[in-house]
Amino acid sequence: MKSQWGILFGLLFAIIVAVFAVFNVDKVPVNYVFGEAQWPLVLVILGAALLGSLLSISFASYKIFGKSRQRKSLQKELDEANARNQVLQTSLDSTARDLKQLKLNSTTATPKDSGRIDVREDDLH
Repeated sequence: MKSQWGILFGLLFAIIVAVFAVFNVDKVPVNYVFGEAQWPLVLVILGAALLGSLLSISFASYKIFGKSRQRKSLQKELDEANARNQVLQTSLDSTARDLKQLKLNSTTATPKDSGRIDVREDDLH
């Protein structure tokens, strides 16, 4: 929607410039650094508008290109972080399984295995 409004305003501006230029057909002096020439005002107006639009497009394209490169760089960083996260998650899962297995082994160990001697009071008499 935002780009549609931009196109609409651009067309409106172009129409206004064209109408303004058509009503100004007198020849005017154009001063260059190295000389002077007589040009119709319509060409001067349209040339200035064209030059302005080309400059605007080139600056916008440069900005879009920079944002695209930044997005690609950030996407690469995100992919690398996701890969590291996956490795760490696998390691965490493995460690959790090992810990669970150790707890299971320690609860099923017999007293003989643990080095403890169970002595009942009946055995003492």
